[in-house]
This record gives sequence, structure tokens and C-alpha cells, in this order.
Amino acid sequence: MGIVNFIINNILTQAAITIALIAMLGLLLQKKSFGQVLSGTLKTLLGFQVLSAGSSIIVGSLTYFGEIFQKGFHTQGIVPSIEAINGQAMNELGLGSDIALTFLAIFIFNIIFARFTQWKYIFLTGQAILWMATMATVFGYFAGLRGFVLIVVGGIVGGAFAVAMPAIAQPIIRKVTGSNDIALGHFCTIGYLFEAGVAKIFGEKGENKRSIEDIELPKAFDFLQDTYLSVMVVMVPLYIITALFAGPDAVDTGSQQYVMYAFMQSIQFVVGVYVLLSGVRLLLAEIVPAFRGIAMKLVPDAIPALDCPVFFPYSPNAVILGFITTTIGTVIAMLTLPLLGLATILPGMLTNFFAGGTAGIFGNAVGGRRGAIIGGIAHGFFITLLPALLVAAFNQLGFINATATDVDTVVAALLYAWLLSPIFKILSI
Repeated sequence: MGIVNFIINNILTQAAITIALIAMLGLLLQKKSFGQVLSGTLKTLLGFQVLSAGSSIIVGSLTYFGEIFQKGFHTQGIVPSIEAINGQAMNELGLGSDIALTFLAIFIFNIIFARFTQWKYIFLTGQAILWMATMATVFGYFAGLRGFVLIVVGGIVGGAFAVAMPAIAQPIIRKVTGSNDIALGHFCTIGYLFEAGVAKIFGEKGENKRSIEDIELPKAFDFLQDTYLSVMVVMVPLYIITALFAGPDAVDTGSQQYVMYAFMQSIQFVVGVYVLLSGVRLLLAEIVPAFRGIAMKLVPDAIPALDCPVFFPYSPNAVILGFITTTIGTVIAMLTLPLLGLATILPGMLTNFFAGGTAGIFGNAVGGRRGAIIGGIAHGFFITLLPALLVAAFNQLGFINATATDVDTVVAALLYAWLLSPIFKILSI
């Protein structure tokens, strides 16, 4: 068990190492030279680390923005946190080993399903698999499952999500990227598809469909065609206005004046985007050719399913639009869901950016600008509604005022709570 825990904690949940090792395996299966294997492996590792560094910069900036948003607009409620649920499950329920083994089982079943079905997707976002393993283990445990059965059922459910979600999203991903080389491996896919559906109904169609990426600006504003400058023009006012509402005492800014601090944090956000996109370019240049070895040997025609930031360079304006519209939708849901007797879920700026931005890409691809706007607001409401529904299920398990954000893991948890748990109890598995 110690070896398994070491592999999971130090390799499989470390996405950079996992992807680098997979790239190395692909190159070895292609019988590349030692130098080519070493170069491809290290560049893949470097690319992912650069991508992660960009994500970390963005996370730091958005954490600050979330704090001033809550204080500036006096919002109170539940902050979704799968990390807290994971910690409570491991420390208070003693499910650490079960979660680790379920994680491994999901990875194994993902490969099995990819090998023997038409869904040839290998899910490579390790952290997302860990959260899926947490949900499956916790809800399976309270459904009465134990030991081997708990792990296998969790592995089957998680493995099914790991191949199904990329497969369902792939038609839109092909439209966005113009190829079938990579897929989306992020457990917020149901939300992305929800936005795409809304965009399909209410968005622009046919010759009237206008992409947000093709927006025409007056000549004096040509500089906004630069991705980073356009992001800056949106984020700087957003941060400064929110800081003004929050006031000078909202967060500790040290010796720096609070408005200037907000300004510099908005610039940090843009820096994070720049670093992230640089990492994406480096990663894709290595992982796609290396993955052909696995496709040829282990899982014929296998396609790597990668984390959502990989797709940001394909539609950067839609990412920012998706972030803004999703945030609007989450605020509307925060204000209206309590009127329906549901919990108050606070907007999570990290989810709104990464999931909202990716959803914006889907909405824009399907329904153009109007689809991205209407779909984005609907997406924000949807990804707040599902966690609100999950609060009641968690309360029954003793996790008071707890919930999570990634909608695929939320759906998996509700699947256990509403369908599988009653079946297991009837069968007394």
C-alpha cells in the first residue's frame, strides 16, 4: 500500500510528471533515439510547468479579486471547496487509502474503456481524477459500500466519466481547434455542453453567426487585436471598480495604496495569461507527436484529453467574455436560489475564470457572440444551481454546508445520492 500511495501522491497526482512520463512512453514506443526521448520528455515537463506557473499567477490574482468582491458587495454564503471535502474524508472518516485506490482504479478503467470501446480518450488531468475519486469514495461509503467493491464501483463510474466527457465534447473541440489531435479533459464538461445547448437555441445561426474573435474595431483601437492588451483593457477597470466598492481596508495591501494594489493585481492577471499561453504552445508541440506512440501500440487511435487552459489560445476573447458572463450568472443565482429554498452559493472566481472561460469558447463556437453572452449567463446560473442541490446531500452525510464546483463531479455525486445509493441499499451490496 505504501508503494501505491507513493505512486499516486508523487506521480499520478502530479500532472506534470504524469504527462512527461506518458510523453516518454510514447517516444519509446516509437523507438526514438535516447536524445529524442530525453528532449521530448523534458520539454513536455517544462511546457506543463510553465503552464502551471501561469495558472498559479492567475489563481493568486483571482483569489485577491474574490476577497474584494465578497467584501465590496457584502456577499455571504457557502464557498464550494472540494479540497475541504477531501480533507474531511481522509482525516475524519479515514478514507485516504480508499480514495487513493479509487483514483488508481479510475485511471485503469479509463484505459480499459478507451482500449475496448469507440471512445479513445486518455484523461490526463490528474487533479480532476482525484476529485472524482473523492466524490465516488465518499458517496459510495455512505451508500454502504466497503473495500474492494467501493473501489471498483468508484473506478467504473469515474472511468466512464473520464472517457465519456471528452467524447461528448469532441465535436465542438474539433470545431475550435480545427483538428482531432487533442481532447478536453476537465470535469466541468457538462456545464460546457449546457452553455453550448443554450447558445444553439438563443445564439446566432448561419451567415449571421459572428465570432467574438472576429470583432471589428475602429482603427484607433487596433491595438486591442493584441490578446494581452485586450485582456488588460477588460480586467484593469474590473479590478479597480471592485476595489473602490471594497474600500481601503478590505485586504492587507502592505504599504501600497489600495487602488494601485488592485491595478497591479490586474496586471498580474495578464502576466499569468501570457505565461500560461506560452506553456500551452510548448506543451502541445511535444505531447501530440509523443502521444502517437501510445496510439499505435497500447490504445489504437488514442487521443490525449488535456486540461482546459490548453484551449485558451484558440479563442482568447471568448475566454474573457465567458469569465464575465459566467460571473454575472453566478451572482444572479446567488441572489435568486435562496428564494427557492436552496443554499446561498458564493461566486468562485477561479471556477468562473477557468470553467467560465472554457464554456465561453463553447458558446462562441456554437452560437457566436450572442450565444456566448446568453449561454455564459445561463452557464453561471447552472454551475451554481448544481452545487446548491448537492448541499442537501452532503448535509445528510454529516458534511455541513459543504459542496463542490466541478459540475461533472457534482453530477457523479448526485448520481450516487439519488440513484446508486438506493439500489445498493436494496441489494445490500
